[in-house]
Parts: sequence; C-alpha cells; structure tokens
Amino acid sequence: MARCCSFTASRDWCFRYSFSRTGLKSTTVNLHDGATVIHIWIPKSYKPNKPSLLLIHGFGANAMWQYNDFVSPLVSKFNVYIPDLLFFGDSYTTRPDRTEQFQAECVMAALEDVGVVGKIHVMGLSYGGFVGYCMAVQYPEKVDKVVIAASGVCFDESDMETGLLSVKNIEDAISILLAQTPEKLRELMQMAFFKPPQNVPSCFLSDFIDVMNTEHVQEKRELIETLHKGRKVSNLPKITQPTLIIWGEHDQIFPLELGHRLKRHLGENAELVIIKNSGHAINAEKPKELYKNMKSFLTDHK
Repeated sequence: MARCCSFTASRDWCFRYSFSRTGLKSTTVNLHDGATVIHIWIPKSYKPNKPSLLLIHGFGANAMWQYNDFVSPLVSKFNVYIPDLLFFGDSYTTRPDRTEQFQAECVMAALEDVGVVGKIHVMGLSYGGFVGYCMAVQYPEKVDKVVIAASGVCFDESDMETGLLSVKNIEDAISILLAQTPEKLRELMQMAFFKPPQNVPSCFLSDFIDVMNTEHVQEKRELIETLHKGRKVSNLPKITQPTLIIWGEHDQIFPLELGHRLKRHLGENAELVIIKNSGHAINAEKPKELYKNMKSFLTDHK
C-alpha cells in the first residue's frame, strides 16, 4: 500500500522551497540528442558583478540535501550553480560511460547551455570532488579556483588492501554507500559523522531509502566500481588552479591522510584546512566552518 505521508519527501519539498527562496530556479538541460539530461539549479537573475560558483554534490541524496545549510549565504556572494550529477536527482543518461570525466563533461556542457560565460569557481564534496578535479584538468581555461572537500581524489586502488580505508573491498563500500536496509544506513551514518545521529527510528531510515536510494542503484554501483578500478595516484594529473583542500579531522570514509596526500601532490598551489570535531559529512556537521573557509579562499585570496 502506498504511503500517505513521507518524511523524506516532505523534507525534499522543504529543500526545494528553500532553494527557490534564495534566488535559484530549477531547470533541465538535454545533451547528446536527448540521451543525457542534467538537472541544475541556476540563478533566477544573473548578476554580472558577482563571480560564478559551481557546487558539486557527493553520494547520497540529491544536491539539495547536501548544500541546503549554506546555499543562502553563498547566493548572496556568487552566481551559484548546483547540478544533480548523473543518476542523482533528476539527472540521467542512456550512455554507458560511468567515469568522473564523463560527469565533468556533462556538467560543463550544462553550464554552457544555461549561459555561463567566463571562468567559474568549482567546489566538489566527496564524489563531487572527483568530478570537480576532472573539470579543472579538462577545462583549465574555464575553471578558476577549486575547493576539494572530503574527497579521496588521491586514493589508490591498493589503499583498501593496505587497510587505509575502513572498508575491506569494493563490495563492502557499495553495500554501505548504496544502503538498502536501515542497518546499512546506520552503518553509513556511523562512518560519515563524528557524532552520528542517535536513536533514529528504523521507519525514518526505511522511508529515506524508499525515496532516495532505490532508483539507478545499478548505475550508481557502476560509478563506484569505475572510480576504484585501476586507480593509481601516479596517474593523477596535477591541476594548476589555486586549490583549497578541506577535510574533517575524523573522516572514516576518506581518511585525513588522503587530504595530506593531495596537498603533497599539488604542492604550494594548494592549502589544506582541517575541520576539528568533524567526520566525512562536514557539510552537515560543520556547515558554518565550511562556508567560512570557502568564502575566505574564494573572495579574499588573490
């Protein structure tokens, strides 16, 4: 029997209303003769005196759930663009490519379609950091500054075998990131938060899974498998843009060592900020600190 009330669906509606109130509007872009659709939030009114900022979400729900807590102050400073990556929210493709490079290509094409001109700052959270990094590599003339937050861009395929990552193999990672039971969703929350929410009723977790985690499960699985397979730090290009790396001190999904590794990889071109008393979900646990560091780097630094 269909549910008459869904907390997750209601929360999603509230986020949608919140985004609209900040001055953003929802739109979709068709690419590849309709084979690819990108949903993206764009400014209702573009302000030429403001810089442009792209926010790229990670795994989990759609982009609204991950950026709602600090989108309002960002909109006051930037022309903000927030897409749903392929197979999240209302974005999808019938093409077989599952690489972060293809995600980057589709996001950039969507930005061009909605009229973004000149350079744009790029911020990527977790999986979104992989996509943002690729955009900086593939489009150096279009990407200005880069913020990589809690994103294991520098992880190596061997890191699971050596024990650096909390999961033992890719199947464990998939079962947690694409949680299909309340128990697995609790496990994800334990790994993602420094102080995980306590005593969340199983009915709430089941509702979240039903609304957010049941579509495109196979495609998302393929995204994770593609991200991991054959990944070598030695093959990672160095980006040339000024880069801010932000990490939670107690991140269990992508341990802090990966933040230090990325800093070493990029050298003096990057700075690393460590958020204390935070896990992987710094956007949820420490939104004020995340905003403060982003704002300082994007607006005050030359």
